[in-house]
Order: sequence, then C-alpha cells, then structure tokens
Amino acid sequence: MARHMTIAELPYGKPVQKWLKGRYGATMAKKIWEQTEENYGNYLPDLPDYGGSQNGHARAIYGGLLIFALYPALPDKPPISELQDFVETLFMGPFTKLGKIINLNRPFCMWLIDKIFRRSGNRDRRDILRYPAGFINVDTPYDKEHQAARYSFTQCPNAEFAKKHNLLHVLPLLCNSDFFGIGEIHGQLIRCGTCGNSAACDYLVVGSNNQLAKEYETVTDEKGYLVSRKRQPEKGDFYKNPVSYGKRFEKRAPGILSQKFGRTTSENWKSVKKLAKYL
Repeated sequence: MARHMTIAELPYGKPVQKWLKGRYGATMAKKIWEQTEENYGNYLPDLPDYGGSQNGHARAIYGGLLIFALYPALPDKPPISELQDFVETLFMGPFTKLGKIINLNRPFCMWLIDKIFRRSGNRDRRDILRYPAGFINVDTPYDKEHQAARYSFTQCPNAEFAKKHNLLHVLPLLCNSDFFGIGEIHGQLIRCGTCGNSAACDYLVVGSNNQLAKEYETVTDEKGYLVSRKRQPEKGDFYKNPVSYGKRFEKRAPGILSQKFGRTTSENWKSVKKLAKYL
C-alpha cells in the first residue's frame, strides 16, 4: 500500500491558515481549512505511489496537492492571479534566503546552481525507477559559452493530477512560481511551456543580466501560464545599432539584395556591412 504524506506532515498548514484568516476572517477561515483537509484526504486514496516523504520532490508533489485541495474550498473562487503572490511566498521561501548569498550573474554561482540542478536530476532518475509516476527529469550539459543551465521534465505529477481532476486552471499557480523563485537568486527563467500546456516543462536558467535574458520577455498565455517569448526588434532598431543586428540579417538580407540586384551573396553582405558604418 502506498504511503503518502498527510496534510499535517507538510510545513505549509500554518501559513495557509494565516492567509485564510487574513482574507476571510477567523470563522470562515476555520471552515475553509476543514474543507481543505477533507479534500486533501479524499485525494490520497486515488494517488499512485510517489514514495511519500522518501521522494526527493515530496514537498513539490504534496504541496501541490494542498493547493489543489485549497482552491475548490474557497467560497468566492477568486481569479487564480489573486493567489499567485501568496503561493510564491509559500513555496519559494528557500530561494529568497538563497538570494542573499547566491547571485546567478556570477559565473561561479551559475556553475554551482547547475551542479545543484544536476544532483537533483540524478536523484529524480533514481526515484523514477521505484516510483514511475514521479518526475521524469532530462538534463543537458552545462552551456559554458552562454553560462546557462538547462533541463526539463517530461512527466510532472502535479500536471497529471490536474488533468485527471479537471484542475488545470489551478496548475499555473505552481508552474508560475518557478519564475519568481529563479528571480530571487538574481536569475531569469526562460521557459517555452510546462507539462500543463505543452509536452514538457523546460528550464533554461541564466543570470538576470545575461544577454539571453535580454532576448526574451515573459508573458502570460491564454491558459494563464507564464511563458518566455523571443523579443521582436522594435521598428528602427536596425538603424540605431545595425552591427548588433548583423548576424540576424546575415542569412536574409544578402539573399534579398541578390534577387533584386543580381549580385553574389558575399558581395551583397559586404555592401550591407559597409552601409552599416554610415547609418
């Protein structure tokens, strides 16, 4: 029989009850918490075996379950965005503390965080052999050139639970918190999707001052997930700083010119670079 973490074993009970009291008052907060406990207890028998507290991601799995139990118990069913700050603070406190000593704009800190991610990934790969319903972690070698750490999850217990229980609208509360957490250690998370809105949850982590961070913007998609999108150059940017945009146009501009003027690609590109000096 699977051994799961009870709600009392999680470190989040008191802060959740404090938040409920501040938002709804003591009497209503007590009722909501009791309903949350009941919801959580009702979920447990239907869960696959994650390994309980032995799973390396136990707090992520069962903390997520707590949020899935809490939201249906809220009487006013507020917009998910109203809970985002609270959930970020609830789960990302360790990152806030780390931010006092870790700064991902320092090469050593980026190297160190990659080692931490890699160690966590190795643990996930050991856990998945015993608990197939857990996180499936796929890592990538550290990108020394760009000082970037990359890895992804191709299976997420929180996403699978949300899909099964029609709670995908609540899942962004968990996924979006990752952006806040990485930001607390002076980094930038670049992510195209999660297991809730795409085939995988991808992580590209860089320092907040890294050039890669400047090439992306974080937006909210139609399902409420924070995602990274490549920045589009503003009108006139090429003329303001043509050399920095040279590589972007290197493949396209000469070809366009050769179609119009019938000159070779290499000659055209030389003309473009020469022209850039005077713009």
